[in-house]
Amino acid sequence: MSKTPLAVAGRRRLLGLAAGGLALATPSLILPRGARAQAKWPDRPVRVIVPFATGGGTDVTMRLLGPKLGEVLGQTVVIENKPGAGSTVGTDYVAKSAPDGYTFVLATLSSTGIAKGLYPNLPYDPVQDLTAIAPTVFIPISFAITQRGWDVKTYEQFVAALKAKPNGYSYGSSGSGSTGHIASANFLRQIGAKAEHIPYRGAGQSFNALIAGETQFTHDIPSLLKPHHEAGTAKVLFVNGTERSPLLPDVPAQSELGIPDYKSYSWYGIFGPAGLPPEITAKMAAAIDTTLGDPEIDAKLKALGTPTMRGWTPERFAQYVKQEIDTWVPLVHASGASAG
Repeated sequence: MSKTPLAVAGRRRLLGLAAGGLALATPSLILPRGARAQAKWPDRPVRVIVPFATGGGTDVTMRLLGPKLGEVLGQTVVIENKPGAGSTVGTDYVAKSAPDGYTFVLATLSSTGIAKGLYPNLPYDPVQDLTAIAPTVFIPISFAITQRGWDVKTYEQFVAALKAKPNGYSYGSSGSGSTGHIASANFLRQIGAKAEHIPYRGAGQSFNALIAGETQFTHDIPSLLKPHHEAGTAKVLFVNGTERSPLLPDVPAQSELGIPDYKSYSWYGIFGPAGLPPEITAKMAAAIDTTLGDPEIDAKLKALGTPTMRGWTPERFAQYVKQEIDTWVPLVHASGASAG
């Protein structure tokens, strides 16, 4: 039985619709599995490694950012501390993780520029083995002197005392190669003075020594030195940079005292493993920027004396990390710091 022209036309129309539907569906059907995963990332909790012990600046910062970051991403952000070897243990763990967008690290200047100069056999390359995503906060470092057994009250008196008695005084830090150690050694070179470095196991021990008068000065972040400054057990002489810290409004900035321009700061930033897909890098960077822009979080970070570093692209941050390595490796070598 022959088909009528109407039947033939109807069949052709159905075949055309089917072919069209198949054509529309084909791109998603043939999309590589990795690309499909990136398109729906994240579809499970995301981990951020903090390569320092609980209670420190990085830990406090990440736990402040975590809930909001998870809200922006639409998934829980799990924070895990992996301290050790000056933050290199946790950072190396992420460097060797799968670049699937589910493991990141809140690394710092200590994990990158300082580590590169401090460890001859660093198990990862901060540039080649990590994907720079976005910075979070900038940390100016402050300079404090003891108030026990030492009649020094001003910056001018302090410099005069150091120069009058080379190697007659000592300074403490939270460890050899720590930001405070490098900052103090750098400062001494700038003013042409010498003092003995005494490394301690953490900021707490270093502060106890300062308060007791066992050491005469130290460098550390304003939020940690603030209680001792207010109690009168230590005196913060200045804060690095061109602006006063809101935590220590009575303390002059380095620029106000005409102090030589030496490096004394840190920063925290989020990195992923090398090979992280650009789409995931871009999404994570945008989520971090949105999180930092939250008014409540911004206010809390300012209250800690750690202003946010918003508006950075991953490319800009990657270039910044390279520049920081070039800057700090020579400073670490000049300080005489060792990983031991």
